[in-house]
Amino acid sequence: MYMPSRNLEHPEKYGLSLQEVGFSTRDNVKIAAWFSPAQDAKETIIYFHGNLGNLGTFARHEKFRAFMDKGFGVLAVSYRGYGKSEGSPGEAGFYHDARASLDWLIARGLPQGKMVLFGESLGTGVAVQMAIEYENIRALVLEAPYTSVLARAKEIHWWLPVKHLLKDTFDSIGKIAGVKAPVLILHGELDRTIPVAHGRKLLAAANEPKKGVFFPHVHHIDFAPVDLAREVEVFLASDAAKNITGQAFISMPDMR
Repeated sequence: MYMPSRNLEHPEKYGLSLQEVGFSTRDNVKIAAWFSPAQDAKETIIYFHGNLGNLGTFARHEKFRAFMDKGFGVLAVSYRGYGKSEGSPGEAGFYHDARASLDWLIARGLPQGKMVLFGESLGTGVAVQMAIEYENIRALVLEAPYTSVLARAKEIHWWLPVKHLLKDTFDSIGKIAGVKAPVLILHGELDRTIPVAHGRKLLAAANEPKKGVFFPHVHHIDFAPVDLAREVEVFLASDAAKNITGQAFISMPDMR
C-alpha cells in the first residue's frame, strides 16, 4: 500500500532555506521534518505529503518554495518509513507523526490559530484526522483528497473483497463533519488517481465555511505550486475563512 523512498537529500540540495528538524512521537519513533518560520505574522503550513517518494520528490520542494515566497512558515513532515524518519508506514503511525509535529510547533509557542493543515493525496487523511483532534487550527486544506482509501480501493479493485484485505482505510468522509475549521479543497478535474468526484463529495459533506477550487486541466500531481500557494493565501484572507457563512464551488482555468 505504501511506496516510500529513503533517498532524501538536505533541503539545500533542492535550493531551499529550510532547516532539518526532528522530534519523537508518543510511541518513541524519531521523525524528521523540514522547517522555516513564518514572516510578518503569517500562518504556518503543516504539510503532509502523498504516498509516493518523500519530501523531495514530485516537485514538492517547489510547493514549499511557493509557500515561503508568500511569507508562510512551512513544516513539512516526513512520515515514519519515509526519508530520514525511523519506523514503518501505517495509518495509526502517521497520526502519531502528525501529532508530534503539531505538538512541536505548540511547544515553540505557535498558537493553533496560526496553523494551516495541508494534506496532499494520501496526506489528506492525516490532515483531516488532525483537524478533528486540534480544533482551533486556522484552516484545513486538502489537495486531491479521497473520501476514504477504502472507497478508492473498492473502485480500483472492484472484484476483490477489499474491505477484508485493507487494514488502513483513512476514512475522511466519515470524519469531515467533525472538522470545525474552514475547509479548502483543491482538485484537478482530470485526476485519474483520485477522481474529482471524491473531492466534490468530501466538500459537500464538510461544514461551512468551505470552498472548493477545481482545476479543469490538472491531473493528480501537476498542480502549479504558485497556483496552490495563491489559492491558500486568497482563502485565508476571504470571508469564508473568517467564519462568514458561504460555500463556493469554483472551476479555475489552468494558469500555468
